[in-house]
Amino acid sequence: MMTLIIVIHVIACLILIALVLVQRGRGAGLVESFAGVESMFGTKTNTFLTRTTTIMAIVFFLTCLSLAVLSVRQSKSLMSRIKPEAAKPEAAQTPLPAKEAKPEAGKAE
Repeated sequence: MMTLIIVIHVIACLILIALVLVQRGRGAGLVESFAGVESMFGTKTNTFLTRTTTIMAIVFFLTCLSLAVLSVRQSKSLMSRIKPEAAKPEAAQTPLPAKEAKPEAGKAE
């Protein structure tokens, strides 16, 4: 389920990026470079691009919310699938003897 939503989300992102770049804005957009885009829908091109952008923005936000809800519901650790290794018996460890306190020579009082 989550993989399907991620795929839809990525496709919506790419289409949304393309639509925003093609639309005319104050700087004329990339539509000036693509003359065929203007003639594809005739005089209704601006309306079509605006509606399609709105629809793709809605799809984008819905997939964002869906992914957030699904990730909270899973709440699994990435490390949950990894089984801890059994403790290896190490060589018999003997405790280290405590260091004896040596009086310091040459210390003037």
